Amino acid sequence: MGRVIYAFRTHPTHQTSITQLDVANWLDITQATLSRIETGDAPEVMSKLIRWATILRIPEELLWFRLPRRDTVDEVDRQRFLRVAAATAAAVVTPGSMLRLLEETRATPIPTRVGAVEIAQIRDAAQLFARWDATYGGALVRDVVATQLRIAEGYLAAQCAPCDRADLYLAVGSLAHTAAFMAFDACAHNDAERMFGLARDCAKEVDAVHLHAKVLSSMTRHAIWTGKNYYGLAHIQEAFTLAPRLTATERAMLYTAEARVRAKLGDVQAVLTAVGRADEQFANSSPTNDPVWMRYYDRAQHAGDTGHALFDIAVKGSFSGEARDRLSTAVRGHTDVAARSRTMSSIKLASLVMATGDADEARSIGSAALVRANTLHSRRAAQDVLELHRYARRAGVDLTVAPA
Repeated sequence: MGRVIYAFRTHPTHQTSITQLDVANWLDITQATLSRIETGDAPEVMSKLIRWATILRIPEELLWFRLPRRDTVDEVDRQRFLRVAAATAAAVVTPGSMLRLLEETRATPIPTRVGAVEIAQIRDAAQLFARWDATYGGALVRDVVATQLRIAEGYLAAQCAPCDRADLYLAVGSLAHTAAFMAFDACAHNDAERMFGLARDCAKEVDAVHLHAKVLSSMTRHAIWTGKNYYGLAHIQEAFTLAPRLTATERAMLYTAEARVRAKLGDVQAVLTAVGRADEQFANSSPTNDPVWMRYYDRAQHAGDTGHALFDIAVKGSFSGEARDRLSTAVRGHTDVAARSRTMSSIKLASLVMATGDADEARSIGSAALVRANTLHSRRAAQDVLELHRYARRAGVDLTVAPA
C-alpha cells in the first residue's frame, strides 16, 4: 500500500502521509477495491488512477505504473490547477500547505489557448470543491477557490475552438457557482453576489439552462439569507421561465426555493402550495436524467429543504408536526458527504422542538446538533446555532456542551 500512498502526494515536498482510507474516500471507492489495484484486479480503477496522476503531474518515479505520453499546446504549467483540489479532497490540508498552494496558483500563468484538457480540469475542480464544501463548509479554503476561479475566468479570454466554447463557459460557470456558495457559507456576501453573477452570465452566454436554474436557485437562497426577500422572489420567478426545459428534480429544487422565500414573506398558503408542487415533482424525479451537480438532491435533501421552508411558519404554530417530520427525515437520511446539510437540519429541528415541543427532548436534539456544528467551518451554521441558543433561552433550556 506504500506505493499508492506515495502516488497521491500532491507535491514531493509535502510530507503529510495519506492513508488508504483517505485515498478510497477521495476516489469514492471501497478500501477493498483499492486493495485489488495492487493485484491488477481492478483495471477500471487503475484507469482512473492514471488519469489523476497525469492531471496532478505526480513524478513517475513515485508511481508503480507508467503514465501515457501526450502533447501539450503551451509550455505552461497548467496542471497546477488541480493540486489544491486534490489536497482538499484528500483531507490533508494544513494552514501552511494551503498557503503554499495559494501562492502557487496565484503565480500560474493564463494559457493563450484552452482546450478539452483545461476544461476538464476546471470542471473537476468545481466538483471536488463542491464536495469539500458540502462536507466541511466553505470557510476554510474559500480564498484558494476564489484564486482558482480568477484563473478559470482568465481562460474565457484565451483562444478556444468553437466546438469547446460552450463547455468552457459551462465549466467556468460551475466553478463560479461553487465559489459563490462557499462565499455565501462564509457570509462573504459581496463576494457571493459577484460570483453568482459570473455563474449566471456564463450560463446565459451558452444557454446552459440546467446551470442557469441551479444558480438562480442558489441566488434565491442567498437573497433570503441576507433579508432581500423580494430579490429572492424575482430570482425564482426568472428560474421558472426555464422550467419546461428542466428535469423533475430541478423543478422540485425550484419549488422548494419558492417555498422558502414565500415563508419569509409570511404567505402560508403559498408555502403549502409550493411544497406540494415540490413533492409532486420529486415523486417523478429520475436521477439518471439530472446533471452532475444535482446529485446532491436526494430524498434527504428534499426533506430538509421543504422542512426548512415549513420551519418559518411552524415556529408560529402552523404545521409544526409536518416540518418536524421532514427535518427528522433529513437528519436520518443525510450521509457524511452531506455533513453540513445534516447539521443545519439538526439545528433547525432542535430550534423547532425548543419552540413547540418538550424541553428535555429539545435539549437532547440540540446538544447533538451542537456537537455536529463544531466539526464545520460554516458561518451560516454558526448563525443557526445562535438562533438555536435564542430559542433555548426562551424555553429555559441549558444547551452547554461539555468539551470532548
